Amino acid sequence: MVKVKICGVTNVEDARVAAAAGAWAIGLNFFPRSVRCVSQETAEAIVAALPREVWRVGVFVDAPAESVRETAERLHLDALQFHGDESAEYCRGWRQRVIKAVRLRDRDALARVAAYPVDFILVDAYVEGLVGGTGRTVRWNWLSGVDRDRLVLAGGLTPENVAEAVRVVRPMAVDVASGVERSPGEKDPERVRRFILNAQSA
Repeated sequence: MVKVKICGVTNVEDARVAAAAGAWAIGLNFFPRSVRCVSQETAEAIVAALPREVWRVGVFVDAPAESVRETAERLHLDALQFHGDESAEYCRGWRQRVIKAVRLRDRDALARVAAYPVDFILVDAYVEGLVGGTGRTVRWNWLSGVDRDRLVLAGGLTPENVAEAVRVVRPMAVDVASGVERSPGEKDPERVRRFILNAQSA
């Protein structure tokens, strides 16, 4: 069964809804320019509210490594998602699981990160000037040949299209932020529940 990561969670109630609906992971965004960025204090409250089996994933964009380590230790993060231009060397040697995101501008973009020493590759849509949460869909046919056991599919997924995405791509997990929101950073509980149900029943 495909796993589901609900990303860009900004409050405790949304985190609880996602966990109760069966989310595998919750994404906490620490990129200052994102509308979904959370403070350390808010992140601590969200983490404390989650069941232990739900992964806490910190999302970072070209952040100083020491800052990432401090946040990861403080919040007891299970995984780190690097969503910028981080090098393979930067992604190596972390205590937590590592997810490297790639914004799929072309097929070559995926090939460049396929050999990264990371646990998972997250494929997102490319939109000039934005690093995630764009609502744009990835070209699923570009993903043939990718190791499905470490593929996390993101980019424009919604309750309405996630089942088809899972059937076509067969990723290890799917990731959603804007596709289950009523406004940026505020999740719609019913859309979260429908997204997870539709993804897992595909």
